[in-house]
Amino acid sequence: MKKLFISQPMRDKTDEEILAVREKAIKSAEKHLGEPVEVIDSFFRSAPVGAKPLWFIGKSIELLADADVAYFAKDWEKYRGCKIENVCAVEYGIPVIEDYTA
Repeated sequence: MKKLFISQPMRDKTDEEILAVREKAIKSAEKHLGEPVEVIDSFFRSAPVGAKPLWFIGKSIELLADADVAYFAKDWEKYRGCKIENVCAVEYGIPVIEDYTA
């Protein structure tokens, strides 16, 4: 079972919207890989009050380091955090799945 890191736009999204995208990502990744995945939880619901964007990206990259594969959800290329995560995954040899579908 591979460890899956999900990168997705979160700014201006509700928890419900974020979780729905994550469910789609999990199903898509499992179909793509042909096996179940273990999801690395990178949805920080209990972040420190006043946490800045760099805090979130730092924690995300820390989690990405343990991933076997990284999934980039629709519109990832429009968000700086997702773009940074993508560069890190590619540069450090973590296989990526990029979703450009609606």
